[in-house]
Amino acid sequence: MSCRVLIAGSSPRLATWARALFEQPGLIAAAPPCDLRSIFANARSSNPDVVVVEFAGGEEPFHAVSQLMADWPTPILALHSKEDLSEVPSRALSLGALDLVEVPEAPTSAFWNDLVKRLKLLSRVRVVRHLGTPDRRAIGPGHVPSAEVSKPPFPLVAIAASLGGPKALHALLCALPASFPAAVCICQHITEGFSSSLAHWLTSETGRVVEEAADDQPMVPGEILIAPTGFHLRVSPEGRTQLDLRAPQMGFRPSCDILLTSVAEAFRERACGVILTGMGRDGAEGLLAIRRCGGFTVAQDQATSIVFGMPAAAIELGAADQVLPLDKIAVALTERLARS
Repeated sequence: MSCRVLIAGSSPRLATWARALFEQPGLIAAAPPCDLRSIFANARSSNPDVVVVEFAGGEEPFHAVSQLMADWPTPILALHSKEDLSEVPSRALSLGALDLVEVPEAPTSAFWNDLVKRLKLLSRVRVVRHLGTPDRRAIGPGHVPSAEVSKPPFPLVAIAASLGGPKALHALLCALPASFPAAVCICQHITEGFSSSLAHWLTSETGRVVEEAADDQPMVPGEILIAPTGFHLRVSPEGRTQLDLRAPQMGFRPSCDILLTSVAEAFRERACGVILTGMGRDGAEGLLAIRRCGGFTVAQDQATSIVFGMPAAAIELGAADQVLPLDKIAVALTERLARS
């Protein structure tokens, strides 16, 4: 089945990119390439399955994504070249774009084939309207060992997220109290190399310290570490991070299951696990491991999830103690930690 795509942008290269893209089988141009000012009108008249927005500097692409997600919610892929990187990843994702791709200087047919696969995947995503986006500048199951080890030094909250995750992470971290007593570690599926940009954006927007995790780094209550792209993140019972390059799990490195399972093994009843919006089932087994160890587990509900795949898989597995809307998760975590 063909995927109907609308591509919009402002640079001279847009026509070249569009021509290369629509030469690939499986894609249909829902409308001719358009400029960013007319993106809403074109999306409304052509009703594409996916919209590709070219980011070539300036505020216009961010305004276009914001308007489209507020008035005509559609899966959006952000497309940019290396020199346009800057703050594109975090801001585009926070405004509602579901994926972003960097076009190499000399894109090959393999690159365009991979992009077609991404677009077809996004075309199946149910997106929700984004209103009031807070962008300041733009409008395995089984037994988990219960070895006799000392009590973990502090509580730890592990968060798993994928498509739609940056926006959900922003909302959750903003809602945590200033005196939050737990360390926080995050596994967010994101394009290679963009976890640093996400960490910087979350720091600037939430007022909290969010950093990419380094190997053998001590975790500190109240601070937040995010798994760097290309590495699995694990934690030790002493509260230190461990990065490794073992094979991807279910296609992901970092893997949400690997992080959550290690948190279950190391922190047991002092562990909290959260699964936010995302496609697939990565993290469901790890969340179940935390629950089996006596930890507290939460899955985001369907109504507030951009993509309900990962939370739904965890719920179906019986891994979630509570299923909550996004704006209630911070309260539930805080109440749980106050009792522990």
